[in-house]
Amino acid sequence: MAEELELDEKDSGSKKKKMIIFGVIGLVLLLAIGGAVWFFLGSSEPEADASADPQQSMESATAAPTGKANYVGMPRPFLFNLPGANRARLVEIKVQLMVRGSDDVLTRQHIPLIEDALLTTFSSADVEKLSTQAGKDELRQLALLNVQNTLQAVTGRQVVEQVLFTGFVMQ
Repeated sequence: MAEELELDEKDSGSKKKKMIIFGVIGLVLLLAIGGAVWFFLGSSEPEADASADPQQSMESATAAPTGKANYVGMPRPFLFNLPGANRARLVEIKVQLMVRGSDDVLTRQHIPLIEDALLTTFSSADVEKLSTQAGKDELRQLALLNVQNTLQAVTGRQVVEQVLFTGFVMQ
C-alpha cells in the first residue's frame, strides 16, 4: 500500500509539472501569434499627430499620396508670344496634369478654368528665364501653384499634384 501511495504522489507531481510546462508553452504560443498579428496588420506609417504644424502634414500628404496616378492632357498646346530684348519669341508648351484617383474626372470638368490659369502664368514669363532649365522648372512650379489655387476655390481641395511639360518649343 505504501508503494502505491508513493507512486500516486510521483504521478501527481509529474502531472503538475506537465501541466505547468504545457501552460508555459501555450502562453508563449499565444504571445507569438499575437506579435505576428500585430506585426502584419499594424501600420508601418507613423500616425499623424493632430497638433503637428500644417506645413509638415502637407509635406507628409504629398510624400505618401494615395490612389493611382492619372494624367490629364490639355486638349491643345499653349501657343503665345513673349517680348524679348532683341525680338519677340513664339513659345509652344504642351502640358499634362498629374492627379490621383478619380480626380481626373473632376479635372476634365474644369479644363477651361485650368487653361486660363496656365495661359495667364505662361504669358507672364520672362524669355531670359525660359532659356534655362532652372527658369523652366520655376515656371512649372508657378503654374502648379496657380492651377492648385484656382481649383481650390472651385472644388474646395487640392486636385492637381503636378504640372508636367511634355513639349516645350521656343523660337
